[in-house]
Amino acid sequence: MDTYDNRNPFADLALEKAIHLRWALRDIKARRLALSPVAEEDLSLLAERGLVDVSDGVPTLTDAGQDAID
Repeated sequence: MDTYDNRNPFADLALEKAIHLRWALRDIKARRLALSPVAEEDLSLLAERGLVDVSDGVPTLTDAGQDAID
């Protein structure tokens, strides 16, 4: 069973970690990964929560990921 809320996928995390992951989503959306690479651990967490898809090593936001930063 998932421990996070679908409306707030970061509800179970510390505030600092949630803010960090939201910025990671913004960096992915803006394609700033060369300047601000996302840690593998963070990418895994975002993928587990259905917020990003990684194809050929390139992360992209899912609809849920987009909703999380809107």
